[in-house]
Amino acid sequence: MIQSIINICRIPELRKKLGFTILMLIIYRIGFHVPIPGVSVEDVAKYFQSLGGQIGQLVNIAAILSGGNIRQSTIFGLGIMPYISASIVFTLLTNVVPSLERLQKEGEAGRRKINEYTRYAAVLLCFVQATFWLNMVGRPETTTTLVKGVGSFAGIGFFWFRAIVILSLTAGTIFLMWLGEQIDEYGLGNGISLIIMAGIIARMPGAVIWLVQNARLSFGAAGAEVGISKILFLIFAFVAVTTGVILITQGQRRIPIKHAKFVRGRRVFGGGMNYLPLRVNQGGVMPIIFASSLLMFPGIIFEQVAKNWNNGFTRFMQDAFRFDSLLRSLCYVGLIFFFAFFWTTVQFRPKEIADNLQEQGASIRGRRPSRAAKYLEQVMERITYVGAAFLAVIAIIPTVLVTVLEVPYNVTAFLGGTGLLICVSVVLDMVSRVEASLKQHEYSGLLGDGASIRGPR
Repeated sequence: MIQSIINICRIPELRKKLGFTILMLIIYRIGFHVPIPGVSVEDVAKYFQSLGGQIGQLVNIAAILSGGNIRQSTIFGLGIMPYISASIVFTLLTNVVPSLERLQKEGEAGRRKINEYTRYAAVLLCFVQATFWLNMVGRPETTTTLVKGVGSFAGIGFFWFRAIVILSLTAGTIFLMWLGEQIDEYGLGNGISLIIMAGIIARMPGAVIWLVQNARLSFGAAGAEVGISKILFLIFAFVAVTTGVILITQGQRRIPIKHAKFVRGRRVFGGGMNYLPLRVNQGGVMPIIFASSLLMFPGIIFEQVAKNWNNGFTRFMQDAFRFDSLLRSLCYVGLIFFFAFFWTTVQFRPKEIADNLQEQGASIRGRRPSRAAKYLEQVMERITYVGAAFLAVIAIIPTVLVTVLEVPYNVTAFLGGTGLLICVSVVLDMVSRVEASLKQHEYSGLLGDGASIRGPR
């Protein structure tokens, strides 16, 4: 490993990319603590800490996925979530809107145009989400405690103060978009994913501090206390879950492809064997994001209804969709399976793959060309069951540990769920890029001679 680090420093291009990426992430973390003009950071943080129930859980999930933290009144409070939401929307629209589908097929120019539309949509979502955030913490009845800008901005009026806050949050998200694009162009790895991962990892010290403060050197610790047995179990669970995530994320089903022979002059070309890799977890982290976002709405709705109409039915529905309830967990698993197949259907197109193979003079070994698309569809359907089951287990682990071990969610979130999947995927992507650059310059990989980071066969 030390020799690999030395080899990385010897390659000027790789060294510059790593340095630039680290610099951009440092700028992101500095901006993460720049407050919005005129808003009390401490009071807003206390206000969101006082929120419980489904709204509090929604805030926690949004903080993990966005790379920001709406519980803090900083310019990066919205994080990168508006841009991610816009990207998801346009990814889905590209498959149903003919004009966008034609743009995508135009190559690089068409993709740039779609990215431009995505940025415009992200700015619009920023205004909507910033307005929603300000309506929560900047209502006239709460302004005296949460917003200290009423006095300092009294000369321009409350309307203009709201405009400044909304523009500050929007500008912060746009700046994060720009940081991500700079990392994509001049750095190492996917910029948006790196920003989200940096926000997730930044939460880890808080979880470690909580464990240290509540640790007890005994095997009989109960309640919120964390004894030796719980600490050992948490360490074992972290290692086991991370290993499983790596194996499934890198897992592939390789379809043997046979290339036809052709003759040019007196030489025979082709006729070799190759493989078409199909990812086991084709949907990545998207099914969990869709399922967790959609499942928050019933809990919030029934929670608000129970406050206004308090009867047996409303209380039952409120309890049924609590964060740790069995019914909610079953619905969560069902939605993950549904969105895993949905997202795979959107992203994976067996008919196009079969047509491309036929045009290249290749075929699936043991299958007729006319049956190739059907075969690929059947194989992807089978492995999607495995990928969806894996995602369901990973997503449920934090909830189970919160209920069984009585450990807060900010600790168990590192043992599964969306945050762990994002971190593992980003780290694997960066490692593969570094390893490819090392081998390009005739150095050994990160794991030494003859070893490389790849999925299981």
